Amino acid sequence: MPYDLSRTLVVGVSATALFDLSEADAVFQAKVQDAPDEAIDAYRKYMLVLENEPLAPGTSYSLVKALLDLNKYKMSEDDPPLVEVVVMSRNSPETGVRVLKVIRRDGLPISRSVFTGGEPVVDYLEAFDVDLFLTTSAEDAQNVSDSAVCPAALVYPPPSSAVPLPENQVRIAFDGDAVLFSEASEVVNKTEGLAAFHRTENEASAVPLDDGPYASLLRKLGKLQERLPMRVEYSPVRIAVVTARNAPAELRVIMTLRSWRVYVDAVFFLGGVSKEKVLRAFKPHIFFDDQPVHLSEASKVVSAAQVPYRTGSPLAVVPPPVVTEASGRVEARGEAAQQAVAADGAAPASVSRGGHSGPRS
Repeated sequence: MPYDLSRTLVVGVSATALFDLSEADAVFQAKVQDAPDEAIDAYRKYMLVLENEPLAPGTSYSLVKALLDLNKYKMSEDDPPLVEVVVMSRNSPETGVRVLKVIRRDGLPISRSVFTGGEPVVDYLEAFDVDLFLTTSAEDAQNVSDSAVCPAALVYPPPSSAVPLPENQVRIAFDGDAVLFSEASEVVNKTEGLAAFHRTENEASAVPLDDGPYASLLRKLGKLQERLPMRVEYSPVRIAVVTARNAPAELRVIMTLRSWRVYVDAVFFLGGVSKEKVLRAFKPHIFFDDQPVHLSEASKVVSAAQVPYRTGSPLAVVPPPVVTEASGRVEARGEAAQQAVAADGAAPASVSRGGHSGPRS
């Protein structure tokens, strides 16, 4: 009988989002421009020689660990898990051994993994019933966003001055427009100005906002909370909305959440106040936003991830930055950036050959 995951939150995570593979990436990058085949061989040799060595946590590590810890609340052994994590990597099975060994060493209860030997992992998200995909590949994040198979995010490098995270909880913070909610209101703000935005939102305060790319994830988190043995107000899953909206555009947010019948612990209507300061106080395991201007500061103190606009969106006039896979470098998207090989992203055709690849997840 097929494994039923309809009641389980399934998170797909690339290896470079879960662990720090920056040193492996450096080995690959040192040769890839002049000798791509040598770069592949050097990377493989590096991973094989060090396959018994530990890896430092990546941006998504704390979130994954905290989510998996929720399975202790499972009511019976026959119930499906509350949370399942799938490692989805473009590494070959051979070079992926190090990742699997670190998962075992760290005691992470991850039993499912995908190693595609250089092929895109996004084609397998639906097969594994993934509800959220976290990656360090801008290309993969964009492709998943365009396909609408599930919410996807491009994780930023781990925070340099991380705030201490609360124990025995999972805290997740979301931006509002173009993340939980559709981008329609933000388009008004960008094209017609703040006054028009406030006017239209105030007039439509009783009209629920349309779903954004992360509405399905918020609803799945709501189902997860329903499976926990305590009242939602005491749930270890804490959810916050951190938005630049303020009065008179704030009421529509609350009315929308009410219409969706989801419980959110906190909403912060900032009206221009720095999101970084609020996030420092809330201490989320991850923060999802669509705008680099907010993420660049927030990512210094908390794990953060960018939600891509779908291709063709009026908000995608300025391309988002490219975060290269393992090294965590943030670069402007342009011809040079597109030609660069990101550790978890698709490589130029000259690099991915014969089912082998460099540090691409």
